[in-house]
Amino acid sequence: MDVIVLDELDRQLAHALQVDGRAPFSRIAAVLGTSDRTVARRYARLRRSGALRVVGLPHAAALGHVDWLVRMRCAPDVAAPVGAALARRADTSWVTILSGGTEISCITRTRTQAAEGDLLLQKLPRTPRVTSVTAHCILRLVAGTKGWPGRTAALTSDQAEALSRDLPSEHPAPREPVVLTAADNSLLTALAVDGRASHPALAAATGWSETTVRRRLEELRRSNVMYFNVEVEPALFGYRAEASLWLTVSPACLTTVAEALATHPQIGYAAAVTGSANVTASVICRDLGDLYDYLADGIGALPGVVSAETAPVVRRVKGAGTVLVG
Repeated sequence: MDVIVLDELDRQLAHALQVDGRAPFSRIAAVLGTSDRTVARRYARLRRSGALRVVGLPHAAALGHVDWLVRMRCAPDVAAPVGAALARRADTSWVTILSGGTEISCITRTRTQAAEGDLLLQKLPRTPRVTSVTAHCILRLVAGTKGWPGRTAALTSDQAEALSRDLPSEHPAPREPVVLTAADNSLLTALAVDGRASHPALAAATGWSETTVRRRLEELRRSNVMYFNVEVEPALFGYRAEASLWLTVSPACLTTVAEALATHPQIGYAAAVTGSANVTASVICRDLGDLYDYLADGIGALPGVVSAETAPVVRRVKGAGTVLVG
């Protein structure tokens, strides 16, 4: 990746795309008070360098699918090849090497808990150098659903509202799983690679007309079947201490802790999961001193937290760009 330093306009652009990943450059430019050519040029530079990527992703629950957090402990010499093998899979996201290369975590998706949950571990890379594997069913996302606060602080509330004004009005999530067509799958697969793929490109991928692509995209967004996310490395914002956090929380305090985590700017993502540690989170801090302070004062002050385990992030092999389960 090229050496990139984000200035204020870059940060505003990243925030704008988190509000609406497919907002036209002309509308973003109008809100930011610059030209659409400038916005397009900035986006192309960030996208080309690998510093920023917009992805369109399906909600697991809307499709009747289940997401699992998998933790694998391994010898340091196999972390990179096993992580790369996991990243190549179509049903994985957030493949991360932790703890000096002695652990790997990822999220993987199955069609249903009953049909595939018990077979999940059989599909993972096999090597005697992987010493243990555990899988934790993700029960509910509790924080980070609107993006990490560190990259959503560049716009004023009026600017964010102006960008969201033209978004399709969201309806409640579907009560029954949505059944997708082959063309829907092609559409979502293309958007998982590039959430800002042009309508002609999406039409070519699906075999639909551009008008049908536009209409279907709006339907999927409005019905909460899919959403758009922005991938940007926190280090580009000056945050260089990342860690995975596992909390064991008293069941009576689970909702209270979840609501608190949703207000913490250090939390990029948090979810309630099955297992002895029933809450997992991604923690993003400026440095190790800030990470210590957050663990001692932020996490330490939460009622009902029985224990906390942290694992520093060494390298992210794959981000959010997952695709549908085939």
